[in-house]
Amino acid sequence: MKRHLLAALLALTFADAALAADYTIDARHTQVLFTYTHMGFSHITGRLNEASGHFAFDPVAPVKSSIDVDIPLSSLSTGVTGLDDHMRSADFFDVGKFPSAHFKSTKVTSTDKNHLSVAGDLTIHGVTKPVVLQVTINQIGVHPMKKVPAVGLDASATIKRSDFGVGNFIPVGSDEVALRITLEAQQAKAN
Repeated sequence: MKRHLLAALLALTFADAALAADYTIDARHTQVLFTYTHMGFSHITGRLNEASGHFAFDPVAPVKSSIDVDIPLSSLSTGVTGLDDHMRSADFFDVGKFPSAHFKSTKVTSTDKNHLSVAGDLTIHGVTKPVVLQVTINQIGVHPMKKVPAVGLDASATIKRSDFGVGNFIPVGSDEVALRITLEAQQAKAN
């Protein structure tokens, strides 16, 4: 009897793990946006145009999901070439020395049916700090063009750039930076 119970528990454990599948981040439909205040006069918005990494998603139990993503800082764009170059320089991100930002989730909790809280470690400028992303599940379903399982998420958080060693020119540019992320991901087609 104990053997059957143990086998059933193991089967359930592996069945739950099998539900989380690997999804590929769709870089063409994923955006990482940031906004900061410039001397209190304007809210400058920029975008990081590239993201790649590992995304394991369980549509039945999203709290079993995880993400590990790299964001090349060379893809930073505010639409102002001189500002972009300055932000990539040693005055800010020092892209030559620290080429990417990195986020790896450590815990996912559900706040309701369509909302998650994703805690993780964010590394910028060689400094790693805990960050919690507030996530909205936009849609889970079959991608209408690719005919594979897909998921769309929005996430937000506010960080202090000084926490990551990128504190030059505060308060000209605000310390607080609002992050907004929209992400699409799909499973690879089965062969």
